[in-house]
Amino acid sequence: MIIRKLADLVDTDREQKADTWASRRFLLSGDGMGFSLHDTLIFAGTETPIHYQNHLEAVYCIEGKGRIKDLTHDGEVHEIEAGTMYALSENEKHLLIADTQMRMICVFNPPLVGPETHDENGVYPLLTDS
Repeated sequence: MIIRKLADLVDTDREQKADTWASRRFLLSGDGMGFSLHDTLIFAGTETPIHYQNHLEAVYCIEGKGRIKDLTHDGEVHEIEAGTMYALSENEKHLLIADTQMRMICVFNPPLVGPETHDENGVYPLLTDS
């Protein structure tokens, strides 16, 4: 059994930060669950281009408001607020627009190892545990 508290992840190697977000990573590849689980903040007033070419992601918004723009298919914009889930089932390129700070619970498959951050194309590299 694995038990972790959010407060124990902040400012450790299980927290990654960028200009527009912070990701606190409860479960990673090394935990052996087959997926990773993150509590992610998207900072208010920011736009974050993302394209997870190596991972599938499901996201559940628990706080805040914003939008997601589909940059792969049709450019459609969807409202995101607490209680909204979206899944990137086809590795869709997208833009997250945070009107207020959004808090998201994210699940990745394959699981992240831990130090991943977005590259210049919004992609997480595909890392493996060594």
